[in-house]
Amino acid sequence: MLRPLVALAGLMGAAGVALAAASAHGGDASRLASASAMLLFHATAILAAVALIERGLLHGGIGLAAGFGFAIAAALFAGDLTLRQYAGHALFPYAAPTGGTLMILSWLAVTAAAVWPKS
Repeated sequence: MLRPLVALAGLMGAAGVALAAASAHGGDASRLASASAMLLFHATAILAAVALIERGLLHGGIGLAAGFGFAIAAALFAGDLTLRQYAGHALFPYAAPTGGTLMILSWLAVTAAAVWPKS
């Protein structure tokens, strides 16, 4: 289950760079800069979580949930902002705040994975 997370992190990183370029070369594209930042930060967080799980420093199950939470959360947040930029409407009501809340919960899961005893 760790390899799919690494692959997702790679896709998120690529999308984050693409959105950063679009933001830099577009008109009023501040939403894209925020979407880019969330993708890039959380792609790195996924890679770190995978490495920490592999080293035995995070509880595997909780760390895995945190990693997938980062991927889903960043997709919701960045997807909503990108769709608003290009299509003029939201992904669904409260998609970005839902993604942001899931990001916070995923970071708390990393905390729990660090202190939870391994089974």
